[in-house]
Amino acid sequence: MTTVLEVVRSGPLALVEDLGRPGHAAIGVGRSGAADRSALRLANRLLGNGEELAAIEVTLGGLALVVRGGDAWVAVTGAPVPLTVGRRAAAPYAPVRVRSGETVRLGTPTSGLRSYVGVRGGVDVPPVLGSRSRDVLAGIGPEPLAPGTVLPVGPPPQAYPRVDAVPQRAYEEIVLRVVRGPRDEMVRDPDALVAAAWTVSPAADRVGMRLDGRALTLRDPHTAMPSEGAYRGAVQVPPSGQPVVFLADHPVTGGYPVVAVVTDADVDRAAQARPGQRVTLRWA
Repeated sequence: MTTVLEVVRSGPLALVEDLGRPGHAAIGVGRSGAADRSALRLANRLLGNGEELAAIEVTLGGLALVVRGGDAWVAVTGAPVPLTVGRRAAAPYAPVRVRSGETVRLGTPTSGLRSYVGVRGGVDVPPVLGSRSRDVLAGIGPEPLAPGTVLPVGPPPQAYPRVDAVPQRAYEEIVLRVVRGPRDEMVRDPDALVAAAWTVSPAADRVGMRLDGRALTLRDPHTAMPSEGAYRGAVQVPPSGQPVVFLADHPVTGGYPVVAVVTDADVDRAAQARPGQRVTLRWA
């Protein structure tokens, strides 16, 4: 019998994600993939998996799943959560053996927004356009997890984990480095982006992180510009003047000026900012 993960409780949002589907922007399909790619890679490395294997992205905890059909090894990274396996407490950021029939439960993260549940062998759902990721904007990939969803586990790799545990990450303070441009001349004071105090809007999701604060002023809010290719980390300024940082499921094009871009190394950290949390931007 093949080892599977059966979802008992999904929490606010749980998705299967890998490193996405690059190379399809010309047909209107974005890359998508894990919002925090570094956390996904770390979960896979802890299990001896290839970094590209699919895992479960869990927003604000609450996931519970049962391992069936054989024992499994799991590792939880990203937003640190209280973790139990069966009746015993377990540590995130470490490989944990789960016996067949035991339940893995995630509590609410102490900081950060998104946790990643990796399994040795990876989540082996059928790929769509070369990826097992759910793109919430395009509606491509496996449906969001719900009670009763059964996820097959792939064959274990030949490699074995090299470490017992790694330090947990914390996300109490979110500071993002940004590079100026390419349309910064379209706002009156681009430096206001790094001078202002920003708060993550409740409207933030995998598509983008809207920032609330003192609005940036466009030089001509009535000027129309042709749509341009969009990318993860772009800081777009709509007519409201409230910036939006594009995240994993951003549209492939955008028609508002991009005044700055979050460095690729910091975009994963942006994906861990909670609604209501303060975010600081700094010129790289």
